[in-house]
Amino acid sequence: MLSSYQESIAIFLGVNVLMAFSVYVPTSAGLISLGQAGFMAIGAYASAYLTSRFTAFDVPFGLALFLGGAAAGIVGVLVAAPAVRIRGIYLIIATLGFGEIVRVLFVNFEPLGGASGLSGIQPLTTLSWVVAICLFFFVFLWRLRSTPLGRAFVAIHEDETAAEAMGINLFRTKLMAFGGGAFIAGIAGGLYAHFALFIDPSQFGFSKSAEAFLFVILGGSVNPLGPVAGAIVVTLLPEFLRFLQDWRMSFFAVLLIACAVWRPGGLISYRRAAHP
Repeated sequence: MLSSYQESIAIFLGVNVLMAFSVYVPTSAGLISLGQAGFMAIGAYASAYLTSRFTAFDVPFGLALFLGGAAAGIVGVLVAAPAVRIRGIYLIIATLGFGEIVRVLFVNFEPLGGASGLSGIQPLTTLSWVVAICLFFFVFLWRLRSTPLGRAFVAIHEDETAAEAMGINLFRTKLMAFGGGAFIAGIAGGLYAHFALFIDPSQFGFSKSAEAFLFVILGGSVNPLGPVAGAIVVTLLPEFLRFLQDWRMSFFAVLLIACAVWRPGGLISYRRAAHP
């Protein structure tokens, strides 16, 4: 049996794995997003509101998670419609701006607590829920790689011009990748909200998006194992380095730099051609 501390670490690790998946999906299609915290916030607030004792809703937890993820996914598609037409640094800036817009929106949206945050969230997230959802998305994303859609993601990532010449609809495929990543981030937000029991806009700032992006960069974006590895390292390594006290984050930063120098493709970086 896990202690309450170990269980909380495992749950936060699961949430981080889902956030890593939310970045991995658009990244696999050549889209870099630094706005995943915004989608996480949408899922967190939406699902928390649907299960709140202080509203007229009586939505089961599983359905609330799905609806929160769906809300984030829909917003993701709406954001992606103009955003995917631009590339490179401009797309990064656009998604970064979106994340900040969402944060400021919740800061000023008093019905959901505004800057003071939203409390009274029911404690519905359990380790079983987190493990089941993480396993589902891992299997789904692993299988997706061998489907026409998954191969379209890879083709766009490698060469958009060649992919379009092969008959791939770039706009529709990118929308699906961006919306899918937003949906997963919304699910992660719902799980987080129902475990933390209190959320406020500051928890979904740029640092959260950057952290999720770090999971994929550190672990690798070749297949779903990379984001999992990155999330495990970033989540657990600081816990194991507690004996270093004030130096542990510095030591952690050195390890990240070393990985960037000697493993630039990430911890899981074998060739794409290795998968079926």
